[in-house]
Amino acid sequence: MNALSFTPLSKWLSFPRTTIYTVFVRCLLVGGLIGLLLGCSRIDPADQQVPAMQRVQEAVDKVRAGLEKDLQKQVPSLNVYVQTPTQTYFASSVPEGRQPITPTTFFRFASVTKNFTATAILKMHQDGWLDYKARIIDLIPGTSLPYVPNTPDWNIPAKNQITIEQLLQHSAGVYDVDNDPVPGLNGESYVNYVLSRDSTHQFTAEEMLKPILDHQLQYFAPSTGYHYSNTGYVMLSRIIERVYSARRGSAKTYADYLYDHITGPTSRVPLPISFPYRANDVQLPQPNVASLLWRTSGRLDSFGRFNMSGHVGEGNGYSSMASLNTYVRSLMQGQNVLQPQMVKLMQTDGSVTRPSYALGTSLFTNLGYGHNGAIAGYLTLMVYDPATEVSLVAMLPFWDLTQGPNGDTSFGKCFNSMYDAAYAARVALGYPGKP
Repeated sequence: MNALSFTPLSKWLSFPRTTIYTVFVRCLLVGGLIGLLLGCSRIDPADQQVPAMQRVQEAVDKVRAGLEKDLQKQVPSLNVYVQTPTQTYFASSVPEGRQPITPTTFFRFASVTKNFTATAILKMHQDGWLDYKARIIDLIPGTSLPYVPNTPDWNIPAKNQITIEQLLQHSAGVYDVDNDPVPGLNGESYVNYVLSRDSTHQFTAEEMLKPILDHQLQYFAPSTGYHYSNTGYVMLSRIIERVYSARRGSAKTYADYLYDHITGPTSRVPLPISFPYRANDVQLPQPNVASLLWRTSGRLDSFGRFNMSGHVGEGNGYSSMASLNTYVRSLMQGQNVLQPQMVKLMQTDGSVTRPSYALGTSLFTNLGYGHNGAIAGYLTLMVYDPATEVSLVAMLPFWDLTQGPNGDTSFGKCFNSMYDAAYAARVALGYPGKP
């Protein structure tokens, strides 16, 4: 697997140099700005004569056609799944001759995983298994074990001050070895550096903390700033493992807890959603859609099989649009594993420096609460709007990195088009769209 270095949207957000494999799992940062970048829209009353499903399809088709025109490349598909209080709509816009995907087609949803991690932490808090306000060095309730190992390989800067809540909020200052460059690795992140040389490498949390220890990397003191950190969520996945193992008296994984309590057959809302953590667990179930990625060199690559062991808890999930919609809708309505007061906490417990960013979720104007993500050619948005009771999942399995410095111009067009399609689908159904 070849490395893909990239400076994402640098002119928009002044991000530091990072890598393209997982940088846009941090795309949640951009979501709150999308509404500022887009104009207003309203449905034409004359369009009400056209059946609603046709209006949604035509709206998504128009966005995909516009993206193709901007990029001068064929876009394989642009997909939106919408559920209102009374109906469900699905549009898969594809070029002539291509087969549309279905609502049950599997794909990798990347950093949307963070919302599941936050749900797991809050479910454990709700059940009295942990205290999300606790420091990571504090003891797991009812045990003599701290939340993270009391070993030298976990002695990252400010370890004694970091709380579980700060990790959820990206306010702990934990350096992100997945997105940001690590000294001595030719300007690459640690995860990209390793994967580009051995695509079968099995990552561990301890291994990913080692560059932080070796170079004493830290963004800021805990609670004094905001910086998106995949590595912070890898730490949360380890906390979930330790708490669940302590409760069960045997070794358990992050995936075990999610399966047993959040998505599996014994959960409140069972769904086919998986979180692979083994380096050799790279195959998506059928039916699935592979992503397409135009590199800066102009070479076109396809991704489907992918080693997710370096993304546990922050970006390793896969499922379908229908399942993600059911999950976010039931969760945000208080009808899933979290009680309504815990859902409210998830939505509103924001950091001091970024109050709009709460616990594994954010508020997107006229779209609602949710998360987005991107990895290896996939772009995903999952949201629920309590004002209209409309849930929505948008997915674009396509990246173009051929325009602008390090590909940021053409990538931005792809990213924005996913949001354009989401807003356009809402407007087609008579709901508020671009603010």
